[in-house]
Amino acid sequence: MYSKKTDSNNSRRRFIQQVSLATLAIWGAPLQHLTGQDVADLQDDVVMRFAVASDIHYGQPNTAYREMTQTMLRQLNRFHSDFPLSFCVFNGDLIHDDPSFLTQIKNEFMQLSMDWFVTRGNHDQVGSKLWIDTFGYPLNHSVQLQQSVLILADTSNEKGAYLSPNLDWLKQQLDKAAKAKHIFLFLHIPQAPWTKNSVDTPAFFELVRKYPNIRAVFHGHEHDQDGIKKESAIPYMFDAHVGGNWGTPYRGFRVVEILKNNSLLTYMMNPSEKINVEKWKIYS
Repeated sequence: MYSKKTDSNNSRRRFIQQVSLATLAIWGAPLQHLTGQDVADLQDDVVMRFAVASDIHYGQPNTAYREMTQTMLRQLNRFHSDFPLSFCVFNGDLIHDDPSFLTQIKNEFMQLSMDWFVTRGNHDQVGSKLWIDTFGYPLNHSVQLQQSVLILADTSNEKGAYLSPNLDWLKQQLDKAAKAKHIFLFLHIPQAPWTKNSVDTPAFFELVRKYPNIRAVFHGHEHDQDGIKKESAIPYMFDAHVGGNWGTPYRGFRVVEILKNNSLLTYMMNPSEKINVEKWKIYS
């Protein structure tokens, strides 16, 4: 006989099977590992949850781009049904060079049962007008959700260059969000030479260090990166890839959870893989 309790237990069991290697990170302290069970036990403390995915490369020749996209969307909707997401951010490289695919990928995203937002990556080689016409907001934009502010910054152009964000615009947005409890910053291109395809923008780090309510920065672009870098107590998170023809052996998305004690719990999700999980202690 079907019961909600049985269904809930199955969801919890599936969740534990899909996450592992949890890590507790407290500012200034060594990383400490948690188990998948520990992560599941923390779910009652979650006050906000969202997902981040990137590098879909919809339209890339000689790849199963639609199948990979559909798989990711099903995964997100299924996860959302078990563990509700406030929103999802697709952090760049939505398409692969050809602007004609932009409307198609938007139509794919419309299958999602949660709110979603996007940033431009170096393979999203479209101009400002087409971007606004398609998504309804500019390439640089911010969103306020309850006590959190999402800042989604552009780090490329129509030619696919690797760029720094507009720091004047970014400062304006950070100043506006100075009283927000949480700021989450999304940029497709990494701004430090951590990886072979990043840029080096010291002025970016000089700026963000001034805002202690920045809880995390998210990057796409590097398909083979699913870990976390740390600079001046701010975690910089990568989320591997959804599509394309290179990168980590799995294709997944990152989940981020704010807990009651103002900690940040984050992990990578994939239905068939056990992926890294990390917990970050953040300031009140």
